[in-house]
Amino acid sequence: MRQEDLMSAAEDTADQFLRVTKQYLPHVARLCLISTFLEDGIRMWFQWSEQRDYIEATWSCGNFLAAGFVLLNLIGQIGGCVLVLSRNRVQYACVGLFGIIALQTVAYSILWDLKFFMRNLALGGGLLLLLAESRSEGKSMFAGVPSMGQSSPKQYMQLGGRVLLVLMFMTLLHFDSSFFSILQNMVGTALIVLVAVGFKTKLAALTLVLWLLAINVYFNAFWTVPSYKPMHDYLKYDFFQTLSVIGGLLLVVALGPGGVSMDEKKKEW
Repeated sequence: MRQEDLMSAAEDTADQFLRVTKQYLPHVARLCLISTFLEDGIRMWFQWSEQRDYIEATWSCGNFLAAGFVLLNLIGQIGGCVLVLSRNRVQYACVGLFGIIALQTVAYSILWDLKFFMRNLALGGGLLLLLAESRSEGKSMFAGVPSMGQSSPKQYMQLGGRVLLVLMFMTLLHFDSSFFSILQNMVGTALIVLVAVGFKTKLAALTLVLWLLAINVYFNAFWTVPSYKPMHDYLKYDFFQTLSVIGGLLLVVALGPGGVSMDEKKKEW
């Protein structure tokens, strides 16, 4: 009974948080979610020569194509962020940002690095949730095309977004025998399973937000490393990618799990 009381109190606290922040939470979530694209687009501007030379050396594609790649990344990411924040043509912005993720995955050989590949997939999950949020209830993505259960695409976007988001936490698991690591792995795994299946979703997602925020500030404190050191850029990249996943989780908190979830099915029982 004591455990049920604690769970009930935690859910009440989460509900109170949502009531207080419901007007601001979606805006904060969107800003966090696009932060990695915004930072990377700005970096393309300030590190134009370095990025162009890297692509040219890696792919032997010539100066013109390498410069085109950097320009496409700069315009695509900055433009997509502006559209998302202005709530204008968000669906087109999300498709463009999906394209940027795919392009960078190939260009920077992320496809062969499991950790970074999973984080890119998690970032894609955040974009799926953003796409679901921008989708008007009861409208088809393809005007004039009849469909049964028109809200279903949105629900499956939310499901796909939730499942992809939890991949971020799989990269944070530590496989050693220390008590702290075992405890962290057990708690973290339980929470990501809850988010993935959509059970106690808002509470689990909010808990993950707090946990991931603490980990991000502690382990990815790029501001403590001099800017001329390579570790500065590595930590900065990791920090903003993690912040984007936090934004996706905040969208889960703001929107709920959607129709394809245990929380929704409980209402039918």
